[in-house]
Amino acid sequence: MFQTAVFYAFAAILLFAALRVITARNPVHAALFLVLAFATASGLWMLLEAEFLAIALILVYIGAVMVLFLFVVMMLDINIDRLREGYWDYLAPGLAIAGIMVAEMAVVLWGRQFGLISMPAPVPRPADYSNTRELGGLLYTQYVYAFELAAVILLVAIVAAIALTLRRRKDSKFQDPARQVVVRKQDRIRIVTMPAEKRAGGDQ
Repeated sequence: MFQTAVFYAFAAILLFAALRVITARNPVHAALFLVLAFATASGLWMLLEAEFLAIALILVYIGAVMVLFLFVVMMLDINIDRLREGYWDYLAPGLAIAGIMVAEMAVVLWGRQFGLISMPAPVPRPADYSNTRELGGLLYTQYVYAFELAAVILLVAIVAAIALTLRRRKDSKFQDPARQVVVRKQDRIRIVTMPAEKRAGGDQ
C-alpha cells in the first residue's frame, strides 16, 4: 500500500538521521540531522492521524528548541579535537545501553499485549473530525489531575531555577517595585527658589 511505503521511507530516513546525530563530527551538522529526524517523526505522526502532535513537534522542537541549539552551537567556540578525546573509552558502555534499548523496544513491539499485531490500524475519520478537540477533551476531563500536577511541577521547577540563578551584587542595578509603590512626590522632585540673575547686556 502507499501508506506502508511512505511509512518505511520515513522510518528509514528517521533511523539514518538519528544515527548521523551521534556520529557526525561537526556539531552543526549533528543539529541539522536532528532537525531532519524531528521532521520525519512529524510525518509519521501525520500517518497516524495525529495532526496536532505533528504540528506541535514542528513548531516547538524544530521552530524553537532546535533554533536555540543551533545558535548555542554556533556561538560557542567548541574544540572538536578535545571532544573526540576518550571517545573509544565510552564506546563499549554506549553499545551496551543501545543493545538494552533495542531489546526493550523489541519486547514491546513484538509482545502479545503491545505488539504490532494486537494494535489495529487507525480507523479513517470523517473530514470534519478534529484531533485537537479530542485531545483537549481527554486532557481536561479524564487526565485533568495529571495535567494540573505536571503544571505544578513545571512551575516549581521554574521558580527553583530562578531562585538558584538569582544573584544580587552590590554593583548591579535593579528595580524594587515595593519602594516604587510607596514613593511620594516629595521624594521625586524638589522645588528650589532662587533669585533672578541679571546678565551683562541687561537681559534677565
